[in-house]
Amino acid sequence: MMNTMKIKELKQKNVLSEELLDGVSGGSTQETSDDSKFLNVLLQGRSGKCDRYGTWRAGCNKPEIATAWASVGIKAVLNDHSMYQTISNEYYLNGKQISRDEAWAHAEQVVGRHLAKSEWDW
Repeated sequence: MMNTMKIKELKQKNVLSEELLDGVSGGSTQETSDDSKFLNVLLQGRSGKCDRYGTWRAGCNKPEIATAWASVGIKAVLNDHSMYQTISNEYYLNGKQISRDEAWAHAEQVVGRHLAKSEWDW
């Protein structure tokens, strides 16, 4: 695992692009995992909540996570990645592509609750 100093050093040397650096820190599988944890806590007690306990694998839980996103009006395209290619997930609101941060903010607005990272990231 690269430490922060090494990543900064590589970034300064322009060895990795910003896009590649984003992939180093997670990519779509990490995004999907975090989406699952976030939605599990945010949607507690609501229909559409995705369960996030016990064994979890992205491939097995994608439909459940997409359904949880749909319950707050977001169409989520949860992309796969491989060791050699990272493709970020895609989020749509009313047919318009939005950023992941915008999707999270929209979900919080719909539910009427803001979550600090410490509340959902266990």
